[in-house]
Amino acid sequence: MPADPSDLSTLSLKPFLSSSEARSSNGGQSSSPSGNFDPSNPINSRNNGMFGALGDNPLFAGGLALGLMTAGFQLLRRTSTRALDLARRQMLVTVEIPSTDPSYEWVLHFLVENQSRPGGNADKITGYSLPALLARFKPSPRELSVETRAMKTPSGASVVDFVLVPGQGKHIINYNSTFLQVSRTRDPRRSNPSGMPYETVEITTLNSRRSVLCELLQESQRLAMQRAEGKTTVYTSRGISWERFGNPQRKRPLDSVILAPGVKERVVDDLRDFLGSPEWYQDRGIPYRRGYLLYGPPGTGKTSFVKAIAGYLDYNICLINLSERGLTDDRLNYLLSNLPERSIALLEDVDAAFANRRQVSEDGYSGANVTFSGLLNALDGAASGEDRVIFLTTNHEDRLDEALLRPGRVDLKVEIGFATLEVVDGMWERFYGPCTLPETVMLREKTEHLKQRFVEILRGGKLFEAGHHGVSTADLQGLFLFFKNDPEAVVKAAEHLVRAKNARTEVGS
Repeated sequence: MPADPSDLSTLSLKPFLSSSEARSSNGGQSSSPSGNFDPSNPINSRNNGMFGALGDNPLFAGGLALGLMTAGFQLLRRTSTRALDLARRQMLVTVEIPSTDPSYEWVLHFLVENQSRPGGNADKITGYSLPALLARFKPSPRELSVETRAMKTPSGASVVDFVLVPGQGKHIINYNSTFLQVSRTRDPRRSNPSGMPYETVEITTLNSRRSVLCELLQESQRLAMQRAEGKTTVYTSRGISWERFGNPQRKRPLDSVILAPGVKERVVDDLRDFLGSPEWYQDRGIPYRRGYLLYGPPGTGKTSFVKAIAGYLDYNICLINLSERGLTDDRLNYLLSNLPERSIALLEDVDAAFANRRQVSEDGYSGANVTFSGLLNALDGAASGEDRVIFLTTNHEDRLDEALLRPGRVDLKVEIGFATLEVVDGMWERFYGPCTLPETVMLREKTEHLKQRFVEILRGGKLFEAGHHGVSTADLQGLFLFFKNDPEAVVKAAEHLVRAKNARTEVGS
């Protein structure tokens, strides 16, 4: 039905009523000048229509409510995250162990031991109380890696053992009834000075139980010391760091190295005096370091003597090969200045390292890698380290430069020559004496007679005289090892040994 034109005109004219008509329709009251809504104002009329339409729109109302809820949830999430971070900092404690620290390897081996060893005191706890249940609960890691161990049996056979150790990721362990989170991570963008990937181990526990972290590190060190007890660890350089070379070796007894009378005592007494007087050096402003040169023919026991000294002093050995490709002056100086604790630096065959050196300037010579001046500065230079013991060995002492042999670089020179009568007698007693060869195999009187016969053969071949090619301890040891329980065969083989040595003397002359 069509609308009435009069109604349309009335609707269209309502927004444009005059102010007098508006006042008359409101009972003759005018709008307040204080900002009350005035329908006669066109702006107020448009705003009222716009907000009214938005208020009546369900989509706008829902969107506004959703936005307010999202903002509220974001504020709640950030507040809860910061609250959790604050609570974590206050309630938890974390220790970080980088792979460049010695305790890193200790902790990894401890995790293996803690995983495989019995519960200890936890196994003795009985009952079903919460502490008892927690003490007996030992969660196992879920992300594992393989560690291969090569061990030797008493018979000398090699046995390989595979051990599953915690790998990359997060693990939960129970140590002394305390739960620890162990996180092992690897950074592929970084590497150690040795070139291996950089790794870290982080151990987290409650702040109230932070003393457990110290207990864990101390027990890790104790287990590492137990594994190395009675053994000598040999280190070799990799880059600018020292790394363990193979498994620790059993300490060699000092009395197993048979040298001429007074040689061992001279070196050992000097070393003990040096190690016991650091304050004496400091009070006089003298660098606290000591250098030794052992020289003599090949096979006379120079390296064996150093290993025996390290075992006697409970020291380790750091091997440095001066002919190693890539070894520079700066790297050599850094290695000698950063030796592991309680270690002896061993530089073998220093004469061979510079056999092909050539003069490149008026200041020094250069060889394959390390310059001769670089070696001198590393031994006794402005940047040389202190609190160290260095042993140098050579087969030809006359080939060494006087600058290398001066005091401060080489403080004590000791000759370890061919076997003397005392050395032969001592080695015979060690292999065929009453403590090693029982009388059920051969009577004591017969072994004494064979020893005298053996010495006479060597003396008759002039192997104890100057100017002749003598017999080395390596020659004697090889002969005794070949005939372990047959000294009669040793006496017969001595004649062949004498002829071989005399032939070398004639060729050398």
